[in-house]
Amino acid sequence: MRLKLAAAAAFLAALVATPFILDRAFPIDLTRLTATGAEVLDREGRTLSVLPVPGGTWRLRTNTADVPGSLTDLLIAAEDRRFHQHPGVDPVALTRAAVQWVRAGRVVSGGSTLTMQAARLLEPRPRNLRSKLIEIFRAFQLEARFSKDEILGIWLTLAPQGGNIEGIRAGSLAWFGRPATRLDAAESALLIALARRPSTLRPDRHPDAARRARDAVLARRGGPAAGMSAADRELAVAAAMPDRRHAMPRLAPHLSREMARGATGPVTLTLDAGLQRATERLAEEVLTTLPDRAALSIVIADIRTREIRALIGGEWGSESRAGALDLSRAVRSPGSALKPFLYAMAFERGIVTPSTLIADLPRHFGAYAPENFSRDFAGRVTAADALRMSLNLPAVALLDQLGALRFASALKLAGAPPRLPRGADASLPLALGGAGTTLRDMTALYATLADEGRSLPLRLLPGDATDDAQQAVERRAAQAVAAILVQRFPGGGPAGVAWKTGTSWGGRDSWAMGFDARHVAGVWIGRPDGTAMPGATGRHAALPVLARVFALLPEAPRQGMRVVADAPRRQAPADRLRLLFPPPGASLAEGAGPVTLRAAGGQRPLTFLVDGAPLPAEPARREVAWTPPGPGFYRVTVLDADGVASSVAVRVRQPETTASDVVLIPTGAQR
Repeated sequence: MRLKLAAAAAFLAALVATPFILDRAFPIDLTRLTATGAEVLDREGRTLSVLPVPGGTWRLRTNTADVPGSLTDLLIAAEDRRFHQHPGVDPVALTRAAVQWVRAGRVVSGGSTLTMQAARLLEPRPRNLRSKLIEIFRAFQLEARFSKDEILGIWLTLAPQGGNIEGIRAGSLAWFGRPATRLDAAESALLIALARRPSTLRPDRHPDAARRARDAVLARRGGPAAGMSAADRELAVAAAMPDRRHAMPRLAPHLSREMARGATGPVTLTLDAGLQRATERLAEEVLTTLPDRAALSIVIADIRTREIRALIGGEWGSESRAGALDLSRAVRSPGSALKPFLYAMAFERGIVTPSTLIADLPRHFGAYAPENFSRDFAGRVTAADALRMSLNLPAVALLDQLGALRFASALKLAGAPPRLPRGADASLPLALGGAGTTLRDMTALYATLADEGRSLPLRLLPGDATDDAQQAVERRAAQAVAAILVQRFPGGGPAGVAWKTGTSWGGRDSWAMGFDARHVAGVWIGRPDGTAMPGATGRHAALPVLARVFALLPEAPRQGMRVVADAPRRQAPADRLRLLFPPPGASLAEGAGPVTLRAAGGQRPLTFLVDGAPLPAEPARREVAWTPPGPGFYRVTVLDADGVASSVAVRVRQPETTASDVVLIPTGAQR
C-alpha cells in the first residue's frame, strides 16, 4: 500500500513538474519582441523620429495602452472571442478546425487563438501540423508567464503590416501617417485584417481585397450588442482606403540618431516638434539658394532653461553636403562672432565703456597687423559703434589689454572653449576668430550674454533647470553688450533682437548669432570640407536666415524683457499686424503659380484667410502659399492670436501684359 501511495505521489509530482521542466528546457525566444526600433519624442511626447531595427524593419513596441480600446475589442471579436476565458488554447475552436479539415480535406480555419498567434509571431515557422503543436505548447507557456494584456501587446508589436512594417503602431504611421492612439474603427479593422495576409491585402496594391477584408472584420463586431451602431458601421465601411505608404517620422534626424544610440525605450528630447518642422522647411528653402556644396546648420534654444528647441545639423542624406554629419558640432572659425564677449569682458574690467572713444587706425602688434574687412579705417569711434560696425583694430587692441589667455579661459567658462592647434597658445588673432568652435558652443556663449552673464550648458534632455550656473561675465557688462547689439535686421524682420555676424577668412564660414528675451539662435553656413566660398559673409549669407528664424519664434514678452529694457537705444514697440503681400488693391495675373501671402507684426500664431476660408499653414510662420482658383475679386485676411485682423482686397485677372500688374513669384522661386 505504501509503495502504491509513493508511486502515485511520484506520478503526481512528475505530472506537476513536467510543465516547469519543459518550460526551462525549451524557453520562449523573446528576441523579436525586444528587438524594436528606437523612437524619439519631443518635449510634449509627440513623435519626432523613429528608427528601424537592424535590417530595416519598422517595428515599435506596442502595448494595449498605445491603441484605442475599440481596436483591441475588434481584434478579439475577429480573431478570438473567448480570449479572456481560455488558457491559451480554445478546445472549441480547435475541434471545429479539425472537423472542417477532415470534411474538406484542407485547412478551412486554423483554430488559432490570439495567444497561439503571438507564439507564431515570436517564432515564425512553416505552417504544418508540427508547427501547430509547438504553437499550442508555446501558448500555454505564454499564458503562464504573461497577463492577457501582455499577450495582446506581443501581437500588437509583431503583427505583420505589409512589406517591412510590423506592429500596429508602425502600421498606423505607415498607412495613415498618425499615431495609433488616433485610429478610428475603419483604420483599426484594416490593420487587423492586414495582419492575416500582409502581402495580398496591402491597400496600396490590392485595395479591393483590402476593403473586403476590412469590412469582414467590421462585420464581426457590427451589431449594437457589440458596441458599434449600424450608422457607425456604415460610416466605417464607406471610409477610403489608403493608396500609399507614408514616410516614417524623421524630424531632427541627426539628433535622433545621436540620442537614440543604445536606448532601450523611447527617448524624450527638449525639442519642439512644430518648431523643428518649421525650421526644417526653412532650411530646405534656404539650401536651394546656397552655392554648390554649401551646407547650413541652425540651433535654437530657450534662454532660461538652455533647452534646445530646434536643431538642423545639415541636409540629411545629401552626399554633396555631407548630410550624414551633424555640422552643429563641426569645429569652425567663428570670425567676428566672438567680439561681443570680448567687449563684455572689457566693459567688466573697466578697460572701456560703451561711450569710450577708441581709435580705428593702422597699428602693428609686434609682427601682427590686422585690417578691417573693408580694408579701410573709421578713425575715432565709440566702443559701442566699434562693436556694432565689427571693426577689427579696436577688438585686437582690447584683447591686447585684456590678455588672450584670460579671454580664452573666460570663453571656456561661458561654454565656448576655443579649439587651438595642438601645442598653440591663445594669441591676439583670437579676437578675429583665430580658433575653432562649434555652433552649439557659440549658441551657449550667446545664451550667456542673453542671460545677464550666467553660464549654463545647452541641454537636449528635459528635466529641472540646473542651479549650478556660473557668472561668466558681470551682469551689467552683459546687459551693455546686449543693448548695443539690439538693432533692426537689414532686410526687415522681428524687432527687439540682438544679433552679431561673423565671417572666417576666405568666406569659409558665415555666422549669424542672435537672441531676444526668450530665445537664442545661431546660423552657420559653409562647405563641410572647409573650402572657401568667395564673397560669402555672415551679413549677406547667414543674417537673412537668422531673421527668418526669429520670424518663426513666438514674440518675446513685452514686459520683463531684460535686453531691450536695459538698452540705452530703445527699440520701437512691436509692429502692428499688417499684410506685406499682396498690397492693397493688387491686381494679380492668373496662372503664375502659388502666391506667397506674407504678414508682419501681431501676436502669433497667425491665421490666413481668403474670403473667410482659412488656409492650411504652419502656426509658427508668417507666410502661407495660396493658389488663386480663378479670375475674380478676393479678400485676403490675416488674423493674429489677439483677434486683431488686417485685410486687403485683391483682383485676379486673366493673364495680360500690363505695367500695372503685380508679377507673382511662385513659392520657393528666387527674385
